[in-house]
Amino acid sequence: MAQEGFTTIDFIILVIYLVAVLFAGLLFSKKDMIGKEFFKGDGSIPWYVTSVSIFATLLSPISFMTLAGNSYKGTWLLWFAQLGMIIAIPFAIKFFLPIYARMDIDTAYDYLEQRFNSRLLRAIGAILFIIYQIGRMSIIMYLPSAALATLTGISVNWLIVVMGVIAIIYSYTGGIKSVLWTDFIQGSVLLVGVAVTLGFLVKDLDGGFQPIMNLLAKDKFIAPHEPIFDPNLLKSSIFLLVVGAGFNTLSSYISSQDIVQRFTTTQDIKKSNKMMFTNGVLSIFIATMFYLIGTGLFAYYQLQNPSDPGALVAQDQVFTYYIAYRLPVGITGVLLAAIFAASQSTLSTGLNSVATSWTLDIQEVISKNLDDAKRTQIARWISLGVGIFSIIISIILAHSDIKSAYEWFNGFMGLVLGVLGGVFMLGVFSKKANKIGAYAALIVSSLVMIFIKYGLPAEKVSIWVYSLISIGVSLIVGYLVSIMVKDETSTAPKFTTVYDISEIKANNDWLVRH
Repeated sequence: MAQEGFTTIDFIILVIYLVAVLFAGLLFSKKDMIGKEFFKGDGSIPWYVTSVSIFATLLSPISFMTLAGNSYKGTWLLWFAQLGMIIAIPFAIKFFLPIYARMDIDTAYDYLEQRFNSRLLRAIGAILFIIYQIGRMSIIMYLPSAALATLTGISVNWLIVVMGVIAIIYSYTGGIKSVLWTDFIQGSVLLVGVAVTLGFLVKDLDGGFQPIMNLLAKDKFIAPHEPIFDPNLLKSSIFLLVVGAGFNTLSSYISSQDIVQRFTTTQDIKKSNKMMFTNGVLSIFIATMFYLIGTGLFAYYQLQNPSDPGALVAQDQVFTYYIAYRLPVGITGVLLAAIFAASQSTLSTGLNSVATSWTLDIQEVISKNLDDAKRTQIARWISLGVGIFSIIISIILAHSDIKSAYEWFNGFMGLVLGVLGGVFMLGVFSKKANKIGAYAALIVSSLVMIFIKYGLPAEKVSIWVYSLISIGVSLIVGYLVSIMVKDETSTAPKFTTVYDISEIKANNDWLVRH
């Protein structure tokens, strides 16, 4: 095994990969995408491409570097969060995707306007998403670039700029079609790269896969102090982790523009279902691979080679350290390209979803009667501007002490954005919910979650119950306020609630029977 670190050959492979991704993005943008084609595609994108794109979007480079570290340092406890897909996916397929397909929504927040007859509520949802997403993109560029700079010796500034510029180019030129196809390529690189790493790691271990199985048979899978169920539902347990993560993921599926935008590429509910199920399988598969790698790294460094310098590396860096110093020359380049792939897929998705949301959810309110060419032009300029801004912020993060404050702000915005899922559920599950109830649900649930997060000791309430509390508060407050304060939106429009799903299925042969 090579232990040279990052070599010239690895650098060449990384450059070839980046050029190939850029070329692919430009290739798929050869057709001039205007208007809805820019935002929602031209109907030619296969469902499996979109499915891998969802998977690649949700797997950030931060996850790439930390998931293996979780099982390296501790147990497989957090792996169970992936099983929340078992709740989120059937729930979304049963109650939300048919409605979104029938309404033919342009963005996630278009649902809020159509359901509650409120452009302001639509704009609020879009603004919360945009602020959070811009912050997230900066962090996603900074963290992996900093790690790669340490391993490769390449300037962190150059890594950030290259990562950002390539994503900007194909997001700007090709719209959602270009983003989806490049995500598909990068998601495939991720899957292959992680599988290859596990193969080399097992080959490195004395005894092959057996040391990993031995650790899992002991306390590495679940520790004795990690309960399967706790009667106090505010305390962490495997049960709460699965359920809480499930509803947290569901909120992203139904209310986050970067995910919902994938569903808007087709009105064929059968294809949407395939997207969801395939994404779930891929997500659970890749999480399992990462956790197996983390356990294997523990066996390699802590049990079999404790004198190796890698045994002293921090848990979040041990995976990238192994990639750089234990994999053969050339393979290291492929795996570092995979980390870049995780960053770029999340980044390009962020740029396109922010541009789409700003143009369709906000700009259309400011500037009436925009034609398709103007909408596309605005979206491209927003994509370019947001990309450049995110690059600048990312470089500032790499050279200043504002990182903790910036991450706190982004975490705060993420907390508030997460509350939106409850407002969507209020609209879908209650015919009587109206605009005033929706505003009340958003405000009260936001205040409750801010108090729980920042006003109570962290050990009092598990983070895995946050989604259940915010959804519960939104449903209860929103329904009660809607009952007490009637307005012109007290009757839900047709095809916007679960009570219309049977009619949607009966009257539309393009919807699949469940």
